[in-house]
Amino acid sequence: MRATGVELKGKWQGVLAGRVELAHDQRALRRKLVTLDNGLDVMVDLPQTVALDTGDALKLEDGRFAEIVAAKEPLYAITGNSTSHLAQLCWHIGNRHLPCQIESRSGVPQRLLIGRDHVIKDMLEGLGANVAEISAPFSPLRGAYSGQAHGHAHHHHG
Repeated sequence: MRATGVELKGKWQGVLAGRVELAHDQRALRRKLVTLDNGLDVMVDLPQTVALDTGDALKLEDGRFAEIVAAKEPLYAITGNSTSHLAQLCWHIGNRHLPCQIESRSGVPQRLLIGRDHVIKDMLEGLGANVAEISAPFSPLRGAYSGQAHGHAHHHHG
């Protein structure tokens, strides 16, 4: 079975062939063999690399869809003692070009999620951050120059 198209979350309707769970660094796809949760192998064959988020779907050649699900990953959940402190922590993470997910409530950043790295954990704690180990789906912000965006502003952040 081949997948030759992509439909974004909320835009696809039809028969679900299955789901594929992928980590954040596996969701930028162009050509790749993936296995759905029901065992069906799908050859992704897209004209260009596309970055997918949870709820997006691959369109299969028979008209069905394979839904993308963000896999749980080992992460650090980072909080600061104020919004400006959290902004400073963002700067330090960004300065190291680390994938980072910013979780907000009512438009106010509450915590940051990054992949686990003990050196970065030590640095953040040295800057006064609270760092907790968690396992959760990870959807970091995509870089402005990554060339792997959907082609429009499309972000899923809690």
